[in-house]
Amino acid sequence: MDKQQFFNGAVFDAYRWFGAHLTGDAAVFRTFAPNASRITLTGAMNGWTETDLHQDGRSGFWEVSVPGTQAGQLYKYRIYAADGSVTEHCDPYGFAMELRPACCSIVTNPDEYRFTDEKWMQSRTASPDAPLNIYEMHLGSWQRNSENANGWFTYEQLADRLIPYLLDGGYTHVEFLPLSEHPFDGSWGYQNTGFFAPTSRYGTPAQLRLLIDRLHHAGIGAIMDFVPVHFAVDSYGLARYDGTPLYEYPHSAVGESEWGSYNFIHSRREVRCFLQSAANYWLEEFHFDGLRMDAVSRLIYWQGDPQRGVNGDTLDFLKNMNRGLKARHPSALLIAEDSTAYPGVTRPVDEGGLGFDYKWDLGWMHDTLEYCRTQPDMRPRDRGKLLWSMHYFANEHYLLPLSHDEVVHGKAAIVQKMWGADEKDKYAQARTMYLYMFAHPGKKLNFMSNELGQLYEWNEAGTLDGALADRPFHRFFHSLCRTYRDNSALHADYAPDSFAWAENRMDEPSLFGLVRRGGGETLLALCNFGDAPAVYDGELGETPVLLLHTDMTEFGGDTEESDLNLEKPLILPPYSGMLLRI
Repeated sequence: MDKQQFFNGAVFDAYRWFGAHLTGDAAVFRTFAPNASRITLTGAMNGWTETDLHQDGRSGFWEVSVPGTQAGQLYKYRIYAADGSVTEHCDPYGFAMELRPACCSIVTNPDEYRFTDEKWMQSRTASPDAPLNIYEMHLGSWQRNSENANGWFTYEQLADRLIPYLLDGGYTHVEFLPLSEHPFDGSWGYQNTGFFAPTSRYGTPAQLRLLIDRLHHAGIGAIMDFVPVHFAVDSYGLARYDGTPLYEYPHSAVGESEWGSYNFIHSRREVRCFLQSAANYWLEEFHFDGLRMDAVSRLIYWQGDPQRGVNGDTLDFLKNMNRGLKARHPSALLIAEDSTAYPGVTRPVDEGGLGFDYKWDLGWMHDTLEYCRTQPDMRPRDRGKLLWSMHYFANEHYLLPLSHDEVVHGKAAIVQKMWGADEKDKYAQARTMYLYMFAHPGKKLNFMSNELGQLYEWNEAGTLDGALADRPFHRFFHSLCRTYRDNSALHADYAPDSFAWAENRMDEPSLFGLVRRGGGETLLALCNFGDAPAVYDGELGETPVLLLHTDMTEFGGDTEESDLNLEKPLILPPYSGMLLRI
């Protein structure tokens, strides 16, 4: 590693030098702790005695070579601070860790698993015209393993169950809540201690590589949530790593986050190298096809608050990291979970932007769900909530998310959010809302359980209701996903002529028509959010072809195939939608 480049904040592969690296019959351990007075290694390779690391002058780089070290052995660093205190830490660059609450790092052999996905990696694309329908999931609660005390399947076991489900469902990508090691199950992986260590909850790094390899062979992309803003406060992690605030701010006013974690101090070049190397690590070493970066608003504004102003250091870090990642992995996707109106999030860095491929459209999400909560006789008043998104859509490359954040903490499941008390009406409205979502320009993301029409919130300690997989709503949702995948007009999102609102009768204010064009086809989606039938007498072309009807009996509605009539004027039942090729 070029140490000067490390101090300049320009290194993207610091993990190749730091951490524990097997070399013949030994292993070299390296860490960075400029304010430590002494560092020792203790682990299985030295009988849990203390072996001193040696500092290169006063550089802060500490190193030791230990003969006889083997893959699978546990280790920690004992860091002696200048004030005489001693704290045991896991390795910040460690490639594996013990299962919580244990916290040792584990020596690994990165060559234990060899990828065979060359064809996928060569053909992978970040084209904005490609379909992108993401299944967001928490690995530990998707299905429960009765043979495991915690109820978890391994990465390898999940491959056997997950891949057929994704293929049948018509998804293009799966997105995992953070898989980097974390101490608290209830954080869902968003408060990390091991930024280079796949969580041992579900197995080994080799098993995670196998899962991603198998996803690629099945034609499915893999995205992981990445957390560059904050980290867990546990004493064995990054907190006061060398006896001083090394990775975090020294002042609690900006150093402590709203989640009870520590904020990274991105003005330190060594911290930048740590984070951008971690981001590169998951793309390079695990062949992830993209990273969804969490809490980007906190990287733009001081603690995410526009009134506090732009944080120039964090913004500079973000731009440089994204520029470097796209230079190394041009076909990988960088996705921003950003709730701000900051301009240019999906513009290339060299053109004055932040360098993301996509930005979550949280405004669309809030407006759509709020509209669907409104009682039907008040929806004409709120019609603008479903129209507003297209006033700003051209500003960014947007992704439409109905994520895990919308189905937890008292917010209710998606179907349960629909207006009314009648379950049949709720499902009918949800089907129409989802047709509107998939016909609306922008890429798609849904959290696991959305597709099942589950009526209760997600809980990381529970599991999904597998019995719902045999219900009509599930058939509808996966039919919708496959229809999206197979019709190019629905993923030609960003061309100026790819979308238009269909003409609408003034006496049908709860009826929305969306016209999509692309790939030589024109589609029309009609969505009736009213509690009475709606009439559409606009353009249908000479021979319209029905691609999907949300009110079909097979989906839980009331329309029989024999009842269908595609002649003008079309009559849409209450809370129903149709997708036609015209």
